[in-house]
Amino acid sequence: MRSSMIRQRGRGTSRPDQPARGGGSAPARAGVATLAACCAAGLWSAGAAVAASAPSASTGTARLVSYATATLTGTVNPHGQDTSYFFQYGPTRAYGSQTAIADAGAGTSTVHVSLAVGGLQPLTRYHFRLIAVNASGASTGSDASFTTKRVPLSLAILVGPNPVTYGGNAFVQGTLSGTGSAGAAVQLQANPFPYLGGFVNIGNAQLTSASGGFSFPVFGLTQVTQFRVVTRSSHAVVSPIAVEAVAVRVTSHVGRTSRRHFARIYGTVTPAEDGAQVGILRIAHGRGVLVGGTALRHRSATSSAFSRVVPVHAGVYRVLVRVTSGAQISNYSRPLLIR
Repeated sequence: MRSSMIRQRGRGTSRPDQPARGGGSAPARAGVATLAACCAAGLWSAGAAVAASAPSASTGTARLVSYATATLTGTVNPHGQDTSYFFQYGPTRAYGSQTAIADAGAGTSTVHVSLAVGGLQPLTRYHFRLIAVNASGASTGSDASFTTKRVPLSLAILVGPNPVTYGGNAFVQGTLSGTGSAGAAVQLQANPFPYLGGFVNIGNAQLTSASGGFSFPVFGLTQVTQFRVVTRSSHAVVSPIAVEAVAVRVTSHVGRTSRRHFARIYGTVTPAEDGAQVGILRIAHGRGVLVGGTALRHRSATSSAFSRVVPVHAGVYRVLVRVTSGAQISNYSRPLLIR
């Protein structure tokens, strides 16, 4: 009987290589614990795939807004998958335009994103929203808006003809550009040589055309003058300075002499430039060849005179008066034809 009892106890005794009824061996319990730890830490690929989801997107604000450009901002959380994002924008909630697509990465934390847009209209309200997309789906941020700025006003002018002959007329023309350029009041100002008196208003102000254009006539110019145009507004816009040159008026004539192949070239210069140099040129092949010279002598309070006998041949001649006073510039006479 004793040996039988021993055999029965042997059947009930578990072997080391078999799992125990109370939860298994120590190595098996350790493997289960390691698997649970990996899942909790997100290190098991199957667990990570289950955790990944569509991204989240939040529309931010518009920054660096100008009259034609802006930078749109927002935040994206990729939620563990490679995620792309873009902005929709336009003058209404229907948007109508879209930025290029950019990459937000595949992280699990929120990232700040931004994209620049251009070609916008000035002084216009624009709506925009952020959209993020990955393999699990898409997310759309809420609508936001911004208003572009006005185009700064600017003035450009030119004066013509330039130079103008002493006592002649000129026009100061130009364009006011920017938001609000149509129907704006502009004023012409002048500062004559030697530019010590400063700019003063000339004539009446004008209203610009629908395209911002304007034109001021200037009559009877007698000396080199600086011009500019300013807007008549609380924040005045001033154009660059344009200089109108005034050339002396030279009249010339041909007189006979007793000497063959010689002629007297004479005339006047206005205003008076006593002592200025006079050159008499024969025009040959488009170039002036000096054939004689003299100096201006006093004629009256308003003019000087010259006269010189020079050798001549059939052809075209001109008189050049060289002026250095600064109030006027040098000038040629009209062509003289000698037969």
